[in-house]
Amino acid sequence: MKNWSRHELIIAFNLYCQMPFGKIHSRNPLIIKVAEGLKRTPSSLAMKMCNFASLDPKFIASGRRGLGNASNADRAIWEEFNSNWDELAFESEQLIEPLIEKKTRVRKREIPDEILEGREKESLVRVRVNQSFFRSTVLASYESRCCITGLAIPDLLNASHIVPWSVDEANRVNPRNGLCLNAIHDRAFDRGLITVTPDYRVKLSPAVKFHPNDHAAVAFLKQFDNAEITLPQRFQPEPAFLEYHNEKVFRVI
Repeated sequence: MKNWSRHELIIAFNLYCQMPFGKIHSRNPLIIKVAEGLKRTPSSLAMKMCNFASLDPKFIASGRRGLGNASNADRAIWEEFNSNWDELAFESEQLIEPLIEKKTRVRKREIPDEILEGREKESLVRVRVNQSFFRSTVLASYESRCCITGLAIPDLLNASHIVPWSVDEANRVNPRNGLCLNAIHDRAFDRGLITVTPDYRVKLSPAVKFHPNDHAAVAFLKQFDNAEITLPQRFQPEPAFLEYHNEKVFRVI
């Protein structure tokens, strides 16, 4: 049996992050395509992805164990991603791109003329690629449903950063710093009009509760006050990130 290389494991983990659990099986066309590019069987790739599930604390806490035969190399990749999401997300997207013909690079028209070359362009490409990875991973973790309302129209969903993008560079791509929210709750969360407490309950700001100008909007937001969010299948939000949002972003007046 051929050992898995580091690059192959990174590709498998990339798929694990961005694919809902219900689609991790050997009949999935994407798994078939990537396996073909790796010169492996779809079954072996799907099994490797399930091995990563066996290392996921959220998955284990649910009472499931994956396949339970993760190797030391699997654990090393798990730790490598979780210690440096920014670097490994970008590297994995570059590795998987030629296998699935995924267009992760920024189109020329999206880049201002003055930064078409050099490090600024490279930085912009990395940001766009990692933003796409973050969104796909967060939405897959929540099965493309808003964790507050259950809304399941992908075009109306955002991968919301708990600790803002501008504040914590190290956790910009960390899916545990993300919530899947519909567009309205995403904006309210970003502006501190709602928060999610470390015990995973929605908390509505007094700035909304007593807003005099839009009773319909207040009623819409107020109905979820103190409701428990639906937790993701993996990459459960980090309580420390939620504490930061509660203390630094949430508007108490």
